[in-house]
Amino acid sequence: MTPPLSVVTVDDHPLFRRGLIQLLGTIPGFNLVGEASCGVDGIALVRKCKPDLLLLDLNMKDMSGLEVLKAVKTSSPDTRVVMITVSDQAEDLVSALRIGADGYLLKDMEPEQMVESLRAAATGKVIISDALTHVMAAALRDQNRPETPQEADLTEQEIRILERIATGMSNKVIGKELDIAEGTVKVHVKHILRKLSLRSRVEAAVWAVAHLQKGKA
Repeated sequence: MTPPLSVVTVDDHPLFRRGLIQLLGTIPGFNLVGEASCGVDGIALVRKCKPDLLLLDLNMKDMSGLEVLKAVKTSSPDTRVVMITVSDQAEDLVSALRIGADGYLLKDMEPEQMVESLRAAATGKVIISDALTHVMAAALRDQNRPETPQEADLTEQEIRILERIATGMSNKVIGKELDIAEGTVKVHVKHILRKLSLRSRVEAAVWAVAHLQKGKA
């Protein structure tokens, strides 16, 4: 039996927070272990509970979700963090992903889409609202990055690893699938990010979805 996924939610809008909690109750295998209505309490709660998943608002009155994200990634690096926000601005999306967010969802998503996305997050996949994928891709294009694996001088092994990053696989899983050590995968990931001028696996996953097929055409 797989143990339930521990979840904490931090949002300063009581109505949305209550609705999200009710939604979580419909997802088998999810166990809400705490909720907070502000960033300071949210950070303390995460440090106490060390949840598997944090659902975090971006704009709160006491401090920004980005500040909370930085603190959480420092104190509890294994906690996956999904931003849930009304902001569809490219700068907010890019900033969150570069700090270490594992996903970025819009609050106006249909409940069924939200459930599907959170289930995907539970398996380790990168999740971004469909409406924002083109925003992220455009933001990456605007910064003069390579358009194909060939332009980036990616090796065949790096391409194989990048393809698996795009599906949400962890380094450990990638290593098992390609029959190489997890440490070797980490080295390859660092090289991939450097060659693509990216800072996070999530950015790499978005780049892969937008550009890998170009290299095969």
